[in-house]
Amino acid sequence: MCQHRIPCPSSDATDREAARIIATFREQGWSLLCNGVIVFEDTGELLPDGTTIEPHRGPAVHALAA
Repeated sequence: MCQHRIPCPSSDATDREAARIIATFREQGWSLLCNGVIVFEDTGELLPDGTTIEPHRGPAVHALAA
């Protein structure tokens, strides 16, 4: 799917989120990567095969200071 000179990671790679954004819909909270992955602003993902990845953001910064 990716046509970049240095190919982006595939949708099944562990670093799949490093692929370039080809479309973004900030008002809806999601972006499409060139490897076919849809990433959501809450860090969840939808893979091209329909697999969902639960949000995986770390703890809030203020929680780390406590």
